Amino acid sequence: MTRSPLLWLLFLCFGVTSQAQTYHNYVKDFSDENRWQQHVDYQIEVDVNVNNYQYTGTQTLEYTNNSPDTLQRVFYHLYLNAFQPNSEMDIRSRTIADPDGRVKDRISKLEPHEIGYTQPTKLTHDGEEINYSVHGTVLKVDLDKPILPGETTTFYMEWESQLPVQIRRSGRDNAEGVALSMTQWFPKIAEYDEEGWHADPYIAREFYSVWGDYDVKITIDSRYTVGGTGYLQNPDEVGHGYTDKKIKHKKNSKLTWHFIAPDVHDFAWAADPEFIHDIYEGPNGVDLHFFYKNNPEIKENWKNMQPKTAELMAFFNERVGEYPYHQYSVIQGGDGGMEYAMCTLITGERNFESLMGVTAHELAHSWFQFVLASNETKYSWFDEGFTDWLAAEGMNIVMEENNDFPQEQHYNGYFRNVAGGKEEPLNTQADRYATNFSYSINSYYKGAVFLEQLEYVIGKKNFDKTLHRYYNDFKFKHPNPNDFIRVAEKVSGMELGWYLEDMAFTTKTVDYGIKEVKENDNGLEITLERIGMIPMPIDLYVRYEDNSLELIHIPLRMMFGVKENEMNIPRSVLEEWTWAHPTYTFSLNRDKKVKSMAIDVTGRMADVDFDNNIYQAEEE
Repeated sequence: MTRSPLLWLLFLCFGVTSQAQTYHNYVKDFSDENRWQQHVDYQIEVDVNVNNYQYTGTQTLEYTNNSPDTLQRVFYHLYLNAFQPNSEMDIRSRTIADPDGRVKDRISKLEPHEIGYTQPTKLTHDGEEINYSVHGTVLKVDLDKPILPGETTTFYMEWESQLPVQIRRSGRDNAEGVALSMTQWFPKIAEYDEEGWHADPYIAREFYSVWGDYDVKITIDSRYTVGGTGYLQNPDEVGHGYTDKKIKHKKNSKLTWHFIAPDVHDFAWAADPEFIHDIYEGPNGVDLHFFYKNNPEIKENWKNMQPKTAELMAFFNERVGEYPYHQYSVIQGGDGGMEYAMCTLITGERNFESLMGVTAHELAHSWFQFVLASNETKYSWFDEGFTDWLAAEGMNIVMEENNDFPQEQHYNGYFRNVAGGKEEPLNTQADRYATNFSYSINSYYKGAVFLEQLEYVIGKKNFDKTLHRYYNDFKFKHPNPNDFIRVAEKVSGMELGWYLEDMAFTTKTVDYGIKEVKENDNGLEITLERIGMIPMPIDLYVRYEDNSLELIHIPLRMMFGVKENEMNIPRSVLEEWTWAHPTYTFSLNRDKKVKSMAIDVTGRMADVDFDNNIYQAEEE
């Protein structure tokens, strides 16, 4: 369902403009003394054989238990085991109604030399060998010595891996010829939080990991250029664009790349012998790195993308908060686009608009997921939807799209899903959606609608302040949707729990209409109707016969607050509308004759039926 052309015509006739401003000054008064999160320090060394795509690794992991619980066991993710016939990823792809076109039945057809695997060969806990068991993509470890609250302990692991044929995110020799896309490539300890262990199998999508510091050494064929997470510590030893020093690459020789990545919750990299490596100065001293194949057909687009990426980062800094690292890398690789700490892997053989679109989305993830590290497995919309919202806002400015409503595509996609009758609650676990389509529309589209509609509910000034304060209060933490809505409440002074509940936990919809307009001795008696089950404050725009405008605002009682008038037109605030009353009647006593009325001409309220939002007086 798309927006009514009549509504847009009315919008243009109204000529409404916003006078809201972006607020950057805020005070951090959030207290999280009762919140805790685990911490990890990784030291990883791998030796890669580029001829058979196998590698061996060692990992020393210092794990700090900041929880109040005694841990009797731990879990690791072994993501590459998903790329084996009969894995959960394989079975799910072959049984879901609408399989991902990149996966389908490809995993089931992999030969032994094409599969992915991670096989631990040794595991010790504080120097003592311990037993473990592998359950698909999860390693379970029952501890001989429990980890006490506040204790830091050390795990040491040795493992062997094989990188699979490129199918989903991780892999070798992708469709564009990139040799190594090293994502989800090492044994990673699972997250433990107030809900317990999150040892979710790798079935299709979304990740949740522990904050920490990474020290990674990658030994690989000297011809290969490596880019990814972290700051390179030995540029003069490896060359390859990081320094002016030239390195002679002897046949069958190897180089060791040493990266440090502080305050991240993942580490990814890619490597190829034909990578071009450009460095472009971004905002606030951030170095933007670009790694792409030496392909004349894409070189111009990748060059032109670089200043635009810097503009996007500057816009995101202003809109949400400053990017906290000194480096970000855009790397050709993978199977589409996927975000990682301080970098992204994207396919690069695209037209310029597509290249910018995927870069904008993945870069925006640096705010909504890699600084605000929510549990995207449980709340995929909370990271994907917010990211898609921010990317649309950024593309509209940086690419000069001049769209009056950059979120329109998200609303229309959400409306189509509702009309199709297959919508599922936003808080559905990412791998548990009935269809990939429902996951995509919910996570990306309705998630963006959730954010944009909140601006309608609390007003633009409060909304802008909420984004900034949320970022400031929760960066480098694991926020959840309730944390976000509490910030919005603190900023706005309104009660908003109803909004999160109805939008995220149900498939209820917003639907209001102008039910009846009757003339009386003093003017008009107007009855509005709540048809959908989600309540909203109402902005009713009135246009008189002399083309003057008035905004009638009806607050929602359960909000216990009224947003500011964000429009350059006079506003009247009426009595509250309660949720239990399906209709609301008031009199409009004016000397001037009403020509037309419309509910929410800005389009931010996600009303599933716009046709009944409009009243047009009959011509005499």
